[in-house]
This record gives sequence, structure tokens and C-alpha cells, in this order.
Amino acid sequence: MDKQIFVIGHRNPDTDSIASAVAYAHLKRALGDERVTAAMAGNLNPQTTWLLGRLGIEAPLYLADVHPKVRDVIQRTPITVAADAPLLTALEQFHHNSIRVLPVLDGAGVPKGVIPLRKIAERSLVTGAESLRLVSASLASLAACLSGSFLAGSADAAVESLHLFVGAMAEESFIDRISGFDPATLVVVTGDRTSIQKASIERGVRLLVVTGGLPVAEEVVRLAKSRGVALISTPLDTAATVSRARLATPVLALAVPTFESVSVGEPLGRLRDKLLHSGESAVLALEEDGSLAGVATKSSLFAPLPYALILVDHNELTQSVPGAEDLEILEVIDHHKLGNPPTSNPIPFITAPVGSTCTIVASLYEEHEVEPPAQIAALLLAGILSDTVILKSPTTTPKDRATVARLAAVAGLEWEAFGAEIFAASGALSGYGSPERVVGSDFKLFSQGELTFGVGQVEVFGYAEFNEMKGELRKALAARREKDGLELAGLMVTDISTESTMFLMEGGQAFTRFMGYPQPEPHVFEMKGVMSRKKQLVPHMIKVLGGR
Repeated sequence: MDKQIFVIGHRNPDTDSIASAVAYAHLKRALGDERVTAAMAGNLNPQTTWLLGRLGIEAPLYLADVHPKVRDVIQRTPITVAADAPLLTALEQFHHNSIRVLPVLDGAGVPKGVIPLRKIAERSLVTGAESLRLVSASLASLAACLSGSFLAGSADAAVESLHLFVGAMAEESFIDRISGFDPATLVVVTGDRTSIQKASIERGVRLLVVTGGLPVAEEVVRLAKSRGVALISTPLDTAATVSRARLATPVLALAVPTFESVSVGEPLGRLRDKLLHSGESAVLALEEDGSLAGVATKSSLFAPLPYALILVDHNELTQSVPGAEDLEILEVIDHHKLGNPPTSNPIPFITAPVGSTCTIVASLYEEHEVEPPAQIAALLLAGILSDTVILKSPTTTPKDRATVARLAAVAGLEWEAFGAEIFAASGALSGYGSPERVVGSDFKLFSQGELTFGVGQVEVFGYAEFNEMKGELRKALAARREKDGLELAGLMVTDISTESTMFLMEGGQAFTRFMGYPQPEPHVFEMKGVMSRKKQLVPHMIKVLGGR
């Protein structure tokens, strides 16, 4: 099975995350893998939204989560039986398909019950003359099972409780045998015994079955019609007729009406719980309209999932799209510290201490001797300029600078002017729409020992808007801190023009005296020369929280 492969960055994606996902997916397709699609694990921030519009590039596919669903593991060609089909049909399905549970469906494909294999076994093991004689069936299902045709009467679909007798004895003995039963409940099976045929009809039995495809006298047919007795001719011999007549019961009459079910849209874990704890060997997977989609058994839990991930711009599951831990991770391309999850197989894991994941992706184009189109080159260029703040961040390396020069030439852009255009178009905090989006647009979690903290970052031109909004931003930080259970939550507001940061911090008051930066007012620290979260602020915060 060909898996769908998603190239995806971290939650709350920034421009580097989106650009590297789009560009690497493009490279993989250029190398012949059409299964690869760029995706994103969060909404676009204003900068990336502007950039994609500027370059005419479609936003990646949004994946709120990649938790495997029931629909991902079921086979959509379940073996079923119609509710009005005879038990014989169910037996044939069990025999030919090696199944243990058979769903019984109505005309709309909605399950009305299930027939477990053990139910069939229990019915086959019925003993005692009276039990063996009982048949719950309709005339229609009896005729179908016997491959019979009506010579008198019609294929009534109503299920009746009938008693089965074989007329293989002298007429007097036979009449004596059936005398204790209501004639309207009798099914008489006989061959070309005209006396038995007439005696049964005159007695007023419900159904007379003549076996062996033997001819039936016209006077017998007329008599049956006049007395309202159904008459069927079957090509089967008497033994086969009796055996099959007992299998004419409509399956719905034998179906267990209660069964375990799960919607195809539910998480796979829900199916796992039902299979492991319900005691049932199978669970019916239902479409949204209630119709049957498939039958899941424990083996379904081992079915290969139809999609996998390539992670870019992160390697920690805490930053990945929810559900990533349940999927196969095929590759990782990143420029952050390692915190990667274990994998069951060796995978390409490409990391480098550069300023942007886009720098690494651009090098992979070069390695494979594929020149990116001008549009993709511009996107990669934007990712580097964004993450390195137009090559001003201390994370910038000679590799970033060389890559920027090369990409700018391919894209036909002057990189400094393009970088200024990117930040000028997205440097307003009001462009985020709400304080919550300002805080959350590029918010990442980190840890020091047992303490977890989060830091977001936005770039601006001047602090005028920040000074107006800092009260609302602090409230948004407090809400984020409570939601994620953090020791502290902070927002870096980095001014590109002065190459400095105002750090707004909520929580962590016990550590403020260790910050080592001027505090012009409560909860705000002035950090001149600080532009990088990864290389400057986070390492500093880890030392602060560690008491060093």
C-alpha cells in the first residue's frame, strides 16, 4: 500500500516551518515521489500569510491532528448477509470466507444484528425429535432454499413457526403421526406418493413439498389450490430437502441484536479499547449515516496506517502535530537541539547548527542537483531571512549567508530589500487579530528538569504597539500558562530596527532576580542585543530556572 506522506513543521508554525515544508515536499515530488504533500500543524501567522500571497503559493494542507482513525485500518469490503436471507446463505458465507462474525444488514445497509459463528454451531447441535422438527421460516425463504417453484400458493414473506414431517410411510400411519398438530403449522415433504399428497392437502397442511423434481398430478395441483394449500416442487431429494428446510430460517431471526460498534471517524484507540475490553471478537465500524463500513478484529490493530510523516523545523513530539507519536516518521530535517522520538527503523535525520531549516532544505536541492523554480527559491530565501531576522540574528552562520546569496540570484531578488519587505508587511501586532494569536503564533515549549516553560516570539518595528497592548498580552500569557501548566510563559517582542527585545513574562516570579536584565516595569525585561530565542533567550532561561 502506498502511504500518503506529509511534510509538516511544528505547531504554531512560523515562516521557516511553512517554507521548509512546502519546499521539501516540492523537492521530493521533483525526485519522483508523488505521494508527498506539504502540511501545517497550525494556522498561518500574518507574516507567512502575506508571504504566500506575495509569491502566489497555496497554503499547505492544514492538519489539526494525525491521530489514526478507525477508517484507516478497516477493510471496506465486509462480508455481510441480508436480514431476509435464509440461514443457508449465512452458512455459505461462513464456509467460504473464514469469518467468525457475520453482520446482518437491512435494505439500507444498516446493521440490525450479528450472527456469531458459535450461534450457528449451537443451532447445528440441536437434539431431540421435537426440536429437529421445528422450522421458523417463511414460504418464500423455504422455496429459495429448496430451489423450488410454486405450483399452488405464493411466496409469502411472513416468518411462521412450522413443524416438518416426511411422508415416507403408509397413508394411515402418516395421518396418525400428524394428527396431534395444527395442520396450519405443518410442512409435509414427500416424493411421488399421490395418496400422501392428497391426504396432506385434505388435512389442510400449510405447505406440501414434492421432492426429486417428480411430476405432480394435475388433480393434486387443483386440489391444493382449492383448499388453499401451498405446493412446491423441488429438484432436491427428500434428505436434501429436509436438511435445507431447516436452514430456511431468515438470518434476522437468529441474529444477536446487540453488538459493539464504533464510528469510522473515531480515534483508533477507541476501537482498541472495545476490542481488548468488550469481550467481543469483532466490532462493527459504521459510517456517519449508520451504514456498515467494515468489520474490525484484533488483527485490524496491526494493519499498516495509510500515511506517514516527514518532520521539518522540529524533532520533538511535544512540538509536533497531535498524533505524530502514533505514526511512522520517515525523515527529520531540523536546526534545533535534539529531543527526537525513537523510531523502529533507521531514518534520515538531517540536522545542522544553522539559522534556518530552509538553509538545510536548500542544500538538499543542491545535493540532488535540482535547481528550485524561482518561486520556491524565493520561499526558501524568505524562510532564512525570517528566521535569522535578515541575517542579523546571532544564529546566522556563513552557510546561511552563502545560501541567501545563491537563492536570491535564482529568485531574481535583492535579499536585503526582500527581507525588509517581509518584516515591514508583517511587523504590526494588530495584524495578528488578537492578543491570543500574538502570543500563540510562534509559541514553543521547553523544559529544565521538572519545570516546563513556554516562549513565543514576534518581530516588530518599534515598541509603540507593544506598549499599548502589553496589558492584554500579559492576560493572554497568563491564560496560556494556565492551559499548558507552565512554570512561566513569556513573549519576546523583538525590534528589528534596534536589534533588541522586550521580554514580557507571566509567572516564574521566584526566578526574576536571576534574569540579569534591566526590568523597566514588573513582568517586562529589556534585552538589548537579544534577537534569538533558540541561541540566546532559551539557553539563558534554562540557566535561570536551573539556579545557575
